[in-house]
Amino acid sequence: MNKSILIVDDEDGIRYSLRGILEDEGFEVAEAGSGEAALKSLSEDMPDLVFLDIWLPGMDGLEVLDRIKKEWKWLPVVMISGHGNIETAVSAIKKGAFDFIEKPLSLEKVVITAEKAVEFSRLQSENKALRTRIETEQPAKLTGRSDAIVSMREVIGQVAPTDAWVLITGENGTGKEIVARSIHSLSLRKDRPLVAVNCAAIPEELIESELFGHEKGAFTGAERAQEGKFELADTGTLFLDEIGDMSLKTQAKILRILQEQCFERVGGRKTINVNVRVIAATNKDLFQEIKEGNFREDLYYRLKVFPLEVAPLRDRSEDIPLLIKEFITRLNRQHGFKPLNFTEAALTVLSEYSWPGNVRELKNFVERMLIMFGGKEVGPDKLPPEIADGPRAERCNQDQIPLPLPEGQLDFKKARADFEAKFLEIKLKEFGGSVSKLAEAVGLERSSLYRKLKSYEIQVE
Repeated sequence: MNKSILIVDDEDGIRYSLRGILEDEGFEVAEAGSGEAALKSLSEDMPDLVFLDIWLPGMDGLEVLDRIKKEWKWLPVVMISGHGNIETAVSAIKKGAFDFIEKPLSLEKVVITAEKAVEFSRLQSENKALRTRIETEQPAKLTGRSDAIVSMREVIGQVAPTDAWVLITGENGTGKEIVARSIHSLSLRKDRPLVAVNCAAIPEELIESELFGHEKGAFTGAERAQEGKFELADTGTLFLDEIGDMSLKTQAKILRILQEQCFERVGGRKTINVNVRVIAATNKDLFQEIKEGNFREDLYYRLKVFPLEVAPLRDRSEDIPLLIKEFITRLNRQHGFKPLNFTEAALTVLSEYSWPGNVRELKNFVERMLIMFGGKEVGPDKLPPEIADGPRAERCNQDQIPLPLPEGQLDFKKARADFEAKFLEIKLKEFGGSVSKLAEAVGLERSSLYRKLKSYEIQVE
């Protein structure tokens, strides 16, 4: 992204000379002949650096510097003067100036100072980006040994080194954000920012400002210019979480920006170019959302360069003991809990629970157990009733489905698969062949239910 500089000097010749050398070095240059004009320019279009003459008609440079540091503290300012002295230089630095250059200007020093100041500005932006990264308490790795996790790791290893955009789907709490972090950590952009945006958590009226930034006065409450998430993620990765909750209006703007990799801030006129890799995630069936008119088909196919689906925890129950062990270790380290041990019988019960909230629910459960039973051993009798009673068994008893056990059947996984197949076949008939109604009744995502029906060769009318 090209870096911009505002030159503030009342001498046309100085502005002309500085513009020439800086544009030759690839900077975008704007000019102002007075302090008042400079402040007006800053309120409309924010540069990355200001060269500011001390001796100006009207407001002098030090007054302008005060105003800049009050309104835009992070903006680097280089003072220039033909009447410089030690006291003036010290005063400017104390007020927050990045550097001080005397006239006649050394063009070599101007270029070196500009590059250093712009690098300083870049580091400031990266510091902002660090504060918007996904929570570092979650490791950028997928825990488990199930076929689903092993396959996911292999696929991530293939797509991560590329710049391909990725669309991650899966139920709430399955760990889509960890998949996104894993992709970023293995990519060529791993040393650059990973910026996360929860599209569902930002009010509709603020989503554009949050994504694209805004200029001062763009709307009520916009007291200063602010960079958006796209700018903060420049040369890095932008993670758009819950993108299915974004309004159609914002989707249209996102599509244009994703295609062109450029945009304007809210209330601004300057075109900002970025180089961003996009990873999007959603718990919704976007194809169905398209049919219902809630999601743009062109945006769907733009994002779906490389689709990844994260399996729900109930489909990889063998990972549950490993996840429990990891959560215990991590929570003990973070909060100083006493160690906790689950008996084999308890782990068996936990592995059979359906975990409708997926990995997130499991983590919250482990934290609750550590608070209640830290330093103790937990057996089935200490598990919460909703887990110990077995919701699957309870639901089956209520439905009173006659499912005789096959003679000589000793393979537990095969028996469970046979039960699931019979259960889904019977319930699908009860709901008149409606996959949507069945999915809602049994608490499965429609896409996940379709896969199960297909794997069990159950015909859908």
